[in-house]
Amino acid sequence: MRRRASLVLLALAVFFTALSPLLRWYAFFRLAKVPAGHYQTAVLEAKDATLIDYATLRPRQVSRITLTQTLKGNVEEARKVKKETGRDVVVWDTLSYAAGPDGAMVSRIPERYVFDAHSQQPVHAAGEHVDGTPVRRDGIEYKWPFLVEKRDYRYFDLMTRTSAPIHYKGTRTFRGLEVYYFEQTIPWTEVPLPRTLPLGISPDTVRQLGLERWYTTWRMFWVDPTTGAPVNGEEIHREEMRWTGRPDKAPITAFAGHVKMRPDYVDHTVALVRNQRQLVLLLTSYLPWGFLTLGAALLAAALVLEARDRRAFAPPMAHDGGKPERPTPDEESLSRGGSP
Repeated sequence: MRRRASLVLLALAVFFTALSPLLRWYAFFRLAKVPAGHYQTAVLEAKDATLIDYATLRPRQVSRITLTQTLKGNVEEARKVKKETGRDVVVWDTLSYAAGPDGAMVSRIPERYVFDAHSQQPVHAAGEHVDGTPVRRDGIEYKWPFLVEKRDYRYFDLMTRTSAPIHYKGTRTFRGLEVYYFEQTIPWTEVPLPRTLPLGISPDTVRQLGLERWYTTWRMFWVDPTTGAPVNGEEIHREEMRWTGRPDKAPITAFAGHVKMRPDYVDHTVALVRNQRQLVLLLTSYLPWGFLTLGAALLAAALVLEARDRRAFAPPMAHDGGKPERPTPDEESLSRGGSP
């Protein structure tokens, strides 16, 4: 009975020991993914900012500019792209909406972002755009991959519609979480005007005035290394309207401010990431190490039972020489049924 139990324990030990790396290095990369129907809103603010007044084409100081970023998973489009590409994808229809202190619209930029649900790498498909202009992304946007590495990544910039390195700057502690800190600097670059502007002004109207839009930013992200989700983001952002072919004429500041995530949204994001990271850790750490420990314990129990089983069936040992006692010739004859 003990021998049968030790074999069962040995089989279970092999099973759980083999399951540990299988769960970590195979199942995780297929089970961990961004939900296709994910919905998220983040509100950022720039206090005491500078904003252009399109009625007078002059900059003015405002108490606050609010930027609302909405990410909405398009499940139907994700199914279509999966049929075309054979890949498990997420399609985010996003909107960046800027409003002045009176709530009036400053700009609105819609976007469609298609990416792999597991690796977060962009997937090129019909309909990928920024503000209605087709783009072909290179690098991540909005979210880092699961299990972020301590290295630089390529990050897509919404304004320039190009990708550039975003640099890993070290490990920080943010709201009790250990996070990776990244920075990206976009130098002054000419960028397209948003298609939707205040007062019914169109980009063509601005261009006819002999103006073009230039932009630079210093972008900062605090990223949870387990889920790849940014728990905080800031930008020191500047935009100018420059006179075409007139370098001697002073540019007009269109926007200048330090954009920060609103504190209540930071709290909400941190709480959400704390919950989500437990699911990732379950597949990458808790269960693999737990199964490995359980396999080792079961192996030890199997060896103990096997050792006890062998001792139970071992022949008796002599007290003087350490060798088993052998029967005398008379005892051997009697045991065979003979006479002495």
